[in-house]
Amino acid sequence: FCVSSGINAEWPLRPGIPGQTTDFLSSLAREHQIHIIGGSIPEREGNKLYNTCCVFDPTGQIITKFRKIHLADISIPGKITNRESDVFTPGRDITLFTVKDMTFGLGICYDLRFSELAHVMRDRGAHVIVYPSVYNMVTGPLYWELLCRARAVDAQVYVVGVEPARDPTAGYVSWAHTLGVSPTGEVIVEGGEEEGVVYVELEKGVVEGVRASIPTFTQKRRDLYEVVDVAKR
Repeated sequence: FCVSSGINAEWPLRPGIPGQTTDFLSSLAREHQIHIIGGSIPEREGNKLYNTCCVFDPTGQIITKFRKIHLADISIPGKITNRESDVFTPGRDITLFTVKDMTFGLGICYDLRFSELAHVMRDRGAHVIVYPSVYNMVTGPLYWELLCRARAVDAQVYVVGVEPARDPTAGYVSWAHTLGVSPTGEVIVEGGEEEGVVYVELEKGVVEGVRASIPTFTQKRRDLYEVVDVAKR
């Protein structure tokens, strides 16, 4: 996760796309014959800088990427201030990709707070939403698990919230605690503060079962309210 915080004028000099980080992730995907979701990574396009996540297929090719849509401009008095928009430009595309029979949606960190984005991804066919993130020692204990579980229940999808291990000596300290959450909001797996590997089994049948038993997306009162997918206008 090359983008966390401490945003400053050095960001344009950080690893790009393509670059050392994407080359490394590509080689891992190719070596192990797997898909890898890698990011986020600063991506320059013209005079704009994006906070971007890349998806690599088993041949090592980048098959899609997601540019963070919601930039974290926050100020919690006496605790933390962050203005991501001082450096980054918000993305404009909602990204999904399919592996076998499962469709994945992508968000980055602050995107997790916006249920509307998760609803649109669900409407476009997502069974799983992956959020590479770096919630910190202020926002992590308050919101991390709560938001991952809320998005899973809202959209009736698996949510995989991925955090870096905690480094207490860093200028921006990650909360850590990577999570895998079921479509019912149950925490299936939780990582700790240290580096490690966690596994979560994703089953399309579980998603379909939850949606059939509690069919909230067919029960919405669209005569009274609606989340609009702008791309379908």
